Order: sequence, then structure tokens, then C-alpha cells
Amino acid sequence: MERKVKYDYEFKLRCVEEVLKRNLSTTSVARSNKISRFNLRLWISFYQSRGIESLKPKTSQQYPAEFKLNVIETISKNKLSLLEACVQFNIPTASTIILWQGKFDKFGKTGLESKPKGRPKSMQFKRAKKKPNKPLTREEELLLEIESLRAENELLKKFNALVQAEEAKLKRKQKP
Repeated sequence: MERKVKYDYEFKLRCVEEVLKRNLSTTSVARSNKISRFNLRLWISFYQSRGIESLKPKTSQQYPAEFKLNVIETISKNKLSLLEACVQFNIPTASTIILWQGKFDKFGKTGLESKPKGRPKSMQFKRAKKKPNKPLTREEELLLEIESLRAENELLKKFNALVQAEEAKLKRKQKP
């Protein structure tokens, strides 16, 4: 499944070239194309440091916890801006770093570790026992039959209780 891309490659390249080749200001280009100045400056920085390929959409990437910690420590030690950190570590958006910083401030190193995706399994089902290849003895057959009859009896009792509860409910409604 591909990640949805907000701005395509041609659009980014056109905006960057308007600033660099036509000498327009980032504010005017951002305003005319209805994008944020920060995004435009980020694209320009990527273009200048990593070339034209850096404007192409990137696939979503999982970063290891050590890398995330290294980014956060480098930002605080070298007093880098988010823009500089994105360019230096080749991270597509500053919001990714902001998210990491928030998790690190709240949970420490463990907050930077990747969590499994998806819904957790809520119920554990008992697996049916495999039938052995050898034939059952008469005693084992009778025990299985007793177990089956007990289960059927419990089911019928529950059903009967539900029917009686429903009938009692209807009787209460009918009495004014």
C-alpha cells in the first residue's frame, strides 16, 4: 500500500526552480502556490544538499530507536533547527522529529521503539484436539459422549433461561 503524496515531484521541482533560478522570494512562491514557507525551504535545502532525486516521494520508512535517539541528541547538542536536522538525517518532514521528541520527553528511550501495528488479538481460542490414529476404547468413547451430552445440556439450559426471560419481559409489558 502506497503512502498518499500531497505534493508531486513536478510541483516541488517547479517551486524550487522558481526560487533558485528565477530568483523569486520563498514567501511569494509559497503564497502563489498555496504552500507553507517551511515546506518550500525544506525542499530547497534537500535539493541543494542531495540533488534533484531528493524531491521524489519517499516510501514510508521505519527508523530504528538508536537512529531516533541519535537525531534527538544531535539536535540538542549541536542546537540544530528542525530544517537542518531533516536535511542532515534525510528525514522527509519535521513533524516526524517533533513526534519523536514528544515521545522521548514523555517515555524516555522506550518511547522511541517501534510498536507493532494493527489490532491486538483479543481472544485466545482453544485448539481442537487432534484425534489419534488408533481406535478409541469403549471407555474413551463413553467419556466423549458424556462430555458432548453435558455440553448440549448446558446449551439447552441457557437457551431455556433466555426464552423464560423473554416471556417474563413480555408479560411485564402487557400488564398495565
